[in-house]
Amino acid sequence: MQLGMIGLGKMGGNMKLRLEKAGHQVVGYDRNPDVADVGSLGELVAALEGPRAVWVMVPAGEPTRSTVAELGELLSEGDIVIDGGNSRFTDDAVNAAHLAERGIGYVDAGVSGGVWGITEGYALMVGGAEGDVQRLMPIFNALKPEGEFGFVHAGGVGAGHYAKMVHNGIEYAMMQAYAEGYELLEASEFVDNVPEIFKSWRSGTVIRSWLLDLMDRALTDDPELARVKGYVEDSGEGRWTVDEGIRLRVPLPAITESLFARFTSRQEDSPAMKAVAALRNQFGGHAVKSE
Repeated sequence: MQLGMIGLGKMGGNMKLRLEKAGHQVVGYDRNPDVADVGSLGELVAALEGPRAVWVMVPAGEPTRSTVAELGELLSEGDIVIDGGNSRFTDDAVNAAHLAERGIGYVDAGVSGGVWGITEGYALMVGGAEGDVQRLMPIFNALKPEGEFGFVHAGGVGAGHYAKMVHNGIEYAMMQAYAEGYELLEASEFVDNVPEIFKSWRSGTVIRSWLLDLMDRALTDDPELARVKGYVEDSGEGRWTVDEGIRLRVPLPAITESLFARFTSRQEDSPAMKAVAALRNQFGGHAVKSE
């Protein structure tokens, strides 16, 4: 099958290679001319035979919205646009409606797999009309991991990105749990070899996972994590997950706390904890450490 791919970074570039290895023809466009096959979106559309399928793999937000809008002016009736970035699910209905005015289909695809996807496969959570999704199945089958798992048609437009949002919220909480366990083990006077404990958990335990495998890998490379600063960004999905928990009145204590822990990581000296220390000193005369 023929596919246009817009955005050839860490994810998009590797996805292109995996698709080509599976026998698909991928025409790629990127702002970096060194990795692009064509020099513009117009050239990309012209290089594809109709009905076309174009996968957008650029940063979420305005870069994706503007790319989809431009494609709406270039593509033809019967073509399909796939947004495979980490867009907020609320953007999908807007994008789909804009394209529908021209008879262009729209599919949102939540993609998980990171830099390992090129060899391990990409987990795909897809939203859109049944006919559009079925037409793209050769692409999805080439990208997904081998076997019965790793792909879901989650529902209509927006469902794919919604599923990916929740996936990433869960990921936040799982990483936080491993991290807290790591800190407790490091603090214990009873434990001598923290990296080997994580390694032992990779088989036979109920907490084994790919994240645990990656934690083992990190500790093998840097047993005391001395080369890593304890500063963690968030890319948006965790916040959106918490927002949805509030909107739907669904309690998400673990996911919410894992998001707030990332905020804490960015404070060199927490103003809130300064206030707590001051209050303890006021009511109980507890000692306060000076700057």
